[in-house]
Amino acid sequence: MCSNNESPVTSHQSLVTSHQSPVNSSHQSLVTSHQSPVTSSHQSPVTKIGITGQNGFIGLHLFNCLGVEKDVERIPFERTYFDDPHKLREFVRSCDVIVHLAALNRHEDMQVLYDVNVGLVQKVVEAMEAEEVTPHVIFASSSQEERDNLYGASKREGRRIFEAWAARSDGKCTGIIIPNVFGPFGRPNYNSVIATFCHKLTHGEMPEIHVDGSLKLIYVTDLCQDIIRILRGKIMESPYYAPHCAEKKVSEILALLNSYKQIYFDKQIVPEIQGHFEQSLFNTFFCSIDHATFFPGKLIPHADNRGHFVEVLKLDNTGGQVSFSTTVPGITRGDHYHTRKFERFAVIKGKARIQLRRIETDEVLDFVIDAEECPGFVDMPVWYTHNITNIGDEDVYTIFWINEFYDSEDGDTFFEKVEKG
Repeated sequence: MCSNNESPVTSHQSLVTSHQSPVNSSHQSLVTSHQSPVTSSHQSPVTKIGITGQNGFIGLHLFNCLGVEKDVERIPFERTYFDDPHKLREFVRSCDVIVHLAALNRHEDMQVLYDVNVGLVQKVVEAMEAEEVTPHVIFASSSQEERDNLYGASKREGRRIFEAWAARSDGKCTGIIIPNVFGPFGRPNYNSVIATFCHKLTHGEMPEIHVDGSLKLIYVTDLCQDIIRILRGKIMESPYYAPHCAEKKVSEILALLNSYKQIYFDKQIVPEIQGHFEQSLFNTFFCSIDHATFFPGKLIPHADNRGHFVEVLKLDNTGGQVSFSTTVPGITRGDHYHTRKFERFAVIKGKARIQLRRIETDEVLDFVIDAEECPGFVDMPVWYTHNITNIGDEDVYTIFWINEFYDSEDGDTFFEKVEKG
């Protein structure tokens, strides 16, 4: 994202590097359990999709979103392919669709940035021409195409090169003009001002505003859904101008994030969230927290001659749905994740282990709550598969809260075991 204290380069990811994201490409499989192999003539054909820049900010989210599509096979991509013509040719030959996201976001020498970004496009075109293949190319450009800087120029030229290739090869190219992108797992001081603000607020630092500009913002999952609609032929125009979900001044964004810090981070009260933008912003903030040290939260029990009383959840004018369950010893519930929902597990009786694992990674976070010692809770970040297991000798009583009513037509629940293997 281009912002007041970020380099005026772009909203999306750099040339894919190992430090761009905590997800390492070695953790990504060729075909995930969400993908559906073609087993009969009655099933839809599988579309093979490759993402250059797969481990960058947008690429990671797109890879995950495609993982829950039923008729998609994700073709892995590694940044080293750009330096290995044989691997790059093998990659383009394997794809029905190529989403070209790989690009430098910033560099101290803007001419280097321009040359790298245009050079990556040229390498993809050369590989496709060498293999005589014409996959549908979806090119991620930027609203900075309209600005007089070398980053915008590199995007204009990249789109021109792909469009020229499509014209002479009878191929297809769709350009997407993308505004400022934000969402979970962005790199602070790199991907967006929102990523920077979230990190600082949750790690004891003080954000600063240098220029209080107005930003047109798109949530990364919304952008990924636009890309999926393009590859499915539901969006036909090119260039396609991805619509922003909100336009906010930097000071307005920081004010909201400060309220999340004061209400949720400091007091563990779920803040009032109005509309899609605020829900997306809160999910982004929540995913910036160091969950391993933040949880489990403690619930304070009150006892008298009548029994025990525990305050489980405080809501700042926020609704949702509350459920209660008992779990017998040795049983595990869950092993699923959500892409938009915010959820709390509160253990009020018994001994339970709550586990979280960010999908496409290996690290499992274990939280043990013994309600006899102190009732506790863990909140579930988006894109983290989670479960709860009774590890005691008596029934576990758990109260579940989630920020929206369950809808069987749009459950936003995807099953994946926390513990692999």
